[in-house]
Amino acid sequence: MKNIAIMGASGHCKVVAEIALENGYDNIVFVDLNPTIDMLGEYPVADEDTDLENFINDGYDFIVGIGDAKIRRKVQEKLIAKGANIVTLIHPSAVIAYDASIGLGSVVMAGVVVNPGTKIGSGCIINTSSSVDHDNTIGDYVHISVGAHTAGTVAIGDNTWLGIGAVVSNNLSICADCIIGAGAVVVKNIIKPGTYVGVPAAKID
Repeated sequence: MKNIAIMGASGHCKVVAEIALENGYDNIVFVDLNPTIDMLGEYPVADEDTDLENFINDGYDFIVGIGDAKIRRKVQEKLIAKGANIVTLIHPSAVIAYDASIGLGSVVMAGVVVNPGTKIGSGCIINTSSSVDHDNTIGDYVHISVGAHTAGTVAIGDNTWLGIGAVVSNNLSICADCIIGAGAVVVKNIIKPGTYVGVPAAKID
């Protein structure tokens, strides 16, 4: 039996569970802090306070299914400190270049394309039908949302969220701790943390 514990109990976690199933896991459990529900879909929800250590000791694999980057980082680092076995999940329909690298604890969802020379950090979410073109450098705990696209030679800093349908033009960099709004088009380097929206993307806070 192949066992995995998914940290969190949200809609995003259900998508992660589906990818785990596609990766051959036949025993899936969600682990949440003080859960108010016993089941999420067809899978049980365990209490982090009482059950986490048991899953670690029983040799479960772990993935963090939490959307918020800072919380995802905190939970993954906690698991690593406890000696949990963190895995990376890639949907079978994703197209990953032979020389691309994907960091520990990242999830690559259905229909994603990751092109040659790209490096994706730890704890990232590369969401459904998004694409990351050649020679990108994607930092840790980045979320590239559904249908978002980066052109060639793009760099994205840690904890940044690229919203649904956002586009980043080639040869650009986005610093850490940014939110790029849904449908935004980035056409110049972003060097200050904040929220950017519109076409072209402009800072609003």
